[in-house]
Amino acid sequence: MADQAKVVLPDDPAPESTPPIHGQQPLHAGMHWRFRNFAPPLLFIFFLALGFIFVPWSHSVEPVPLAHSTVTITTTVTSPFTTQTPEPPSSAAMATEQTFIAIKPDGVQRGLVGPIVSRFENRGFKLVAIKLVTPGKEHLEKHYDDLKDKKFFPGLINYMLSGPICAMVWEGKDAVKTGRTILGATNPLASAPGTIRGDFAIDVGRNVCHGSDSVENAKKEIALWFKEGELVSWQSSQAAWIYE
Repeated sequence: MADQAKVVLPDDPAPESTPPIHGQQPLHAGMHWRFRNFAPPLLFIFFLALGFIFVPWSHSVEPVPLAHSTVTITTTVTSPFTTQTPEPPSSAAMATEQTFIAIKPDGVQRGLVGPIVSRFENRGFKLVAIKLVTPGKEHLEKHYDDLKDKKFFPGLINYMLSGPICAMVWEGKDAVKTGRTILGATNPLASAPGTIRGDFAIDVGRNVCHGSDSVENAKKEIALWFKEGELVSWQSSQAAWIYE
């Protein structure tokens, strides 16, 4: 019985390996040969398909032209910081008058012309005439005619003759009264700080400047110190921001 050959029934599983018949290649060798023959064509077809997928369509598809049209978009932006220039004030609102202001020789010598001019400009008055002059004795005596009976009159005239004088005409609302306030009291020691004399003078005989004390005297002094046509009439761009 030991030598009896084993019978393989159909239901039995096939042996793990069957030795090839002499002269015949195994099945897997034939499959390997077929794959090597068909692999290059298959790879070519695969990459060709990828090329068709990823080629940009813009090269082959012509864009459809749109009808020519113009679209206008208007945008309105409102800024919260937008300001409007106010209307120029009327002549009645400004109640304009003119005053004569002179910087005396001590004020000119001390270089106070600029600071004094700035005081009037900063307040809002308009400069309509200015010049540096050296008037004669007769001119000064006429200017101080109301003081000719005073003991200090000769000394006053000599003092005014000692150097150049800066003569000015300022224009604005209540220019005469406000101009006197800007100058301060005749005696600098009685002038309040912040006024021209209160800030720049000590002695009454060197009180830096002169200002008309009334509208009538302002007209006389302007006519004495300035010729016709020397006053300039002009509109200040700041008037609308100074007067209502």
